[in-house]
This record gives sequence, C-alpha cells and structure tokens, in this order.
Amino acid sequence: MDRNLTGKKPTFAKSGPKNNPYRVLLWVVLIVALGWFVTQVGIGPEHRFQPAFMPTPTPTRSATSYLMEADARFNAGVVSDAEKVDAIESYQQALELEPENATAWAELARLLTYSSSLLPTQGEKIERMAEARQAVEQAVALAPDDSTVNAVNALVLDWSASVSTDPDQAQRWLVQAEQAAGKAYNEDPENYLALAFYAEVLLDQQKWSQAEQHARTAVELAPNVMDTHRVYATVLETFGQYRVAIEEYEKAASINPNLTFLYINIGLNYRTLAVRSENPDSAKLIYEQALEYFSKAAQINEANNVQDPIPYIAIAKTYAQTGDFFAASRNAQKALSFNSTNPVTYGQLGDIYRRARNYESAVLVLECVVDGCTQERAQQIVDDLELAIDVPGPVEKLPLTNDEAGWFYAMYGSALAALSRPNANQCPEALAVMSQVSQAFPENALLMGIVEENQAICRIVSEQ
Repeated sequence: MDRNLTGKKPTFAKSGPKNNPYRVLLWVVLIVALGWFVTQVGIGPEHRFQPAFMPTPTPTRSATSYLMEADARFNAGVVSDAEKVDAIESYQQALELEPENATAWAELARLLTYSSSLLPTQGEKIERMAEARQAVEQAVALAPDDSTVNAVNALVLDWSASVSTDPDQAQRWLVQAEQAAGKAYNEDPENYLALAFYAEVLLDQQKWSQAEQHARTAVELAPNVMDTHRVYATVLETFGQYRVAIEEYEKAASINPNLTFLYINIGLNYRTLAVRSENPDSAKLIYEQALEYFSKAAQINEANNVQDPIPYIAIAKTYAQTGDFFAASRNAQKALSFNSTNPVTYGQLGDIYRRARNYESAVLVLECVVDGCTQERAQQIVDDLELAIDVPGPVEKLPLTNDEAGWFYAMYGSALAALSRPNANQCPEALAVMSQVSQAFPENALLMGIVEENQAICRIVSEQ
C-alpha cells in the first residue's frame, strides 16, 4: 500500500474562512494597545509604568539591619567617628525606623557613655553625656520597668556625675544613679548588667565591699560580656590590685578587641605599677608594657582612621616619666596635631617641656591654657616651636574646674618663676596665677606646696 501523503498538507483543525473581519479588528486593537504601553514604560516620574523587577529609588533597610551594623561597628572599635558612619550613627538610623524600641535607645545611651571616654576635653565629655542622658530618658519613658533599661540609666547618671563641674549636680546624679541601679537589681537580681553598673555606682559612693560583691557576681553570671570584666577591673583598680585589674581589663579586651579605652586602662595600670616599683630594671620593663598597650590603642585608631590624641598623650606622659623627653615631646606634638585648639593638649605638652627644664617652650604653650590664645597667637606659638601644625581657630582658656587644670596653672606659674631674674622679672604674673590656684584648690596639698615653693622663689628674686 502506498503510504506517501499526496494532495494538500494535512491539517488538524477545522477549516474556516481565510479572512475573518472580527479577528483582524481584534489584532489591530491589540497591536495599537501594545504600542501605547511600550511608550509609557520607562524610568522616571514622566513614565506611567516602571519596568518589572527594577530596584526601588531608595533601598529599604530594616531597623534590625542597622542594629546589627551598629553592633559590628562597636566591636570593630568604630564607636564615634566624624569622618565615616560609626556605631552611634547606626543606632540613630535604626531608631528613626523604630522610635519605640526601648532596647535600642538604651544601647545607644550605653554607647554614648563609653564614647565619652574617648574624648580629650572635659567640655566634650559633658556634651556627650548630655546626649547619653537624652537617649536613656527615651528608653526609660518607653520601658520604665525594664531591668536592663534602668541599669543603663544608672550607668549614664553615674558617668554624668563623674564629669560634672557642678558638685551639687554631680551629687544629685549620683543619688539618682543609685536609685536606678537599685530598681534594676530588684526587677531582676540576676541581670548581670544591673549588678555590674550597680557595682560601679556603689564604688563611686565608697561602698567598697558591696561594690566588690556585686562586680564579682556579675562576672560569674556573665563571663563572656565585656561590661562585667570592665567594671570588675575598675573595682580592683580602686582597691590597688593593679595586676588583677589588668587581667580583668585584658579579658574585656579579648571579648571586644577593638575598644581603645580598654587598652588605655591597661596601660595606665602598668604605668602605676612602674611608678611604684623599687627596682629600676623592673620599672623599665613595666613602662615598656604600658607603652605597648598605649601603642596598640593608637594603632587601632589609625586603622579606623580615628584621630584621637588620647593614646599619644598617654605615650608622651610615659616617656616623660622615664626621662625620655624627646620622645615625650614628639608624641605630645602628634596629639596636638590632631586637635590644635584643645587647651588640655597644650597643657600636656607644656608639662613635658617643663619636666625637660625647657621653661621657655613651656611658658609659650601653657599661656594658651591659662589665658587662652587667639588663632593668630596660637599659630605663632606652634610656628615658633617649629611644630608644623595648622591652628584652625582660637584656643579657649581652660577653666579651673578640676585638679588637672590646677596642675597646668601651677606649672605655668612655676615656669614663669623659674625664668624670672631681677632684670627680667616675671614673678608678678607668676604670683597672680598662683593666687588663682590657691583660691580654687586650698585643700589640695600638692598644689598648695607648689604655690608656696614659687612664692619663695619670687621673694628671692625680688630681694636681688
């Protein structure tokens, strides 16, 4: 049988008329509609339809992602940085999306508090603690019975008291801190943050045994939390147990290895041990350990592009104590280059010049501490000292609000007295400065001793 197909090509549909006018009309309508739609698709507000799967103009992030970013930046040591996004800014971005998140407000307050230790001047610390109080007040308003929120409130109030220039206000904050800490503890006696921050408040109230007990319990409950080891180290340091305090600070640093203030505290404890050492060789080795930790803080800041003068000031002071005044002045100058309008840094550099018996240079920089300097005068001083530093503005006078300021004033008076001769007598100015010191700190035996010593020097000058 012939199996070849012949004739018309096979079809598997019913036959119909070749030109259906309705079908043609439908196709025409569809083609016109498609053409119109194509002209309306595009990117931008002038187009009615956006292409499918195009990204939104502003990517949407959740508050949780900002909180995770903030935590990562905190652990990386990028707590506060004017040049780039830091942990504080990440928390603020999260709170813009979730303003009712009490935990985030409390964590922001904790970060602001810790970041105050990275600021070089008391004025900057006071301003930062005001921001911390605002944040924690939001947290307390949202969750007044939350143990952790009240614990952070205690931390903020306690640190606010420590930097306050008003003794009465400081005492009020300290009382409020104890109330907040007690409330946090009563709400949850096993909350390690409540115990740790309560210990810190008790320490400032000189309730030694209670502070030690609470701090030790906090570490036992949370051995993997930086805060508990930091507070326990602070308690041990107050008791004079410097080596054990160093161990606790090192544990805190092993948990958060990029927080520079932990390394600064370790270095300070080593430096105290060096000062107390009766063996010169041992003291030298301990000073080297202190320098190692200060340098580590400086390296972390450099890696994060943070221009923080504090590590360099610590290094400078350490070299000054060992008698290496050249290295001391170089590091103090480095600190000044980061913040050339900070009177405290001028004071630190002036103290190093004085220790090196370079009284002429000491007088120049300490002038800006005691009297303040215009931008032009400050620039002239750093130029005369060949420091190659640009001064962007005036240097404000450092008020006599704490012992450190009193020390700088006394050093200025001492340098003026040391330079005084019958034919170049600077004692009138020196005695005027010493009068300010004695009026501000009549009960400070060290400062009053310096005042009396320089008064005696000026009497000898006047008799010549």
